[in-house]
Amino acid sequence: MNAYLWTKTFHLVFVIAWMAAVFYLPRILVNLAEAGEEPAVRARLGLMGQRLYRFGHAMFGLSLVLGIVLWLGYRFLPDFPTMVVSGSGWLHAKLLLVAMLLAYYIFSGRWLKGMLAGRPLPSSRALRWFNEIPVLVLVAIVWLVLAKPF
Repeated sequence: MNAYLWTKTFHLVFVIAWMAAVFYLPRILVNLAEAGEEPAVRARLGLMGQRLYRFGHAMFGLSLVLGIVLWLGYRFLPDFPTMVVSGSGWLHAKLLLVAMLLAYYIFSGRWLKGMLAGRPLPSSRALRWFNEIPVLVLVAIVWLVLAKPF
């Protein structure tokens, strides 16, 4: 049980770190859209975005590995509880939403890379709306994990 709790603790820490990147990368895009043609500001924000994008991928990878251990660890580790029981459709819904968040994050990273290559970004207003999507998805994920409705 001790290994399970440590695994779950680190999984949650890495998920929180990844979500910070998911929330902040689009905000960097908003700042880039509003920076105009100031090369120093654009360069600094671009570098920040690149570093955050790499950091977010590392945090996602670590949380994914630990999530798989939490999901399937009972098969390999003695006394490891299982989350896989009949009626765990909530887990599949959660994984679908996590995959959607990952796609959102990658899409944000593509916009950043495109901007660094000289392509224009959408308007700052559109990016501000885009920035709100992960909040709604995160609320749904947390609800699914806590309520386990199906």
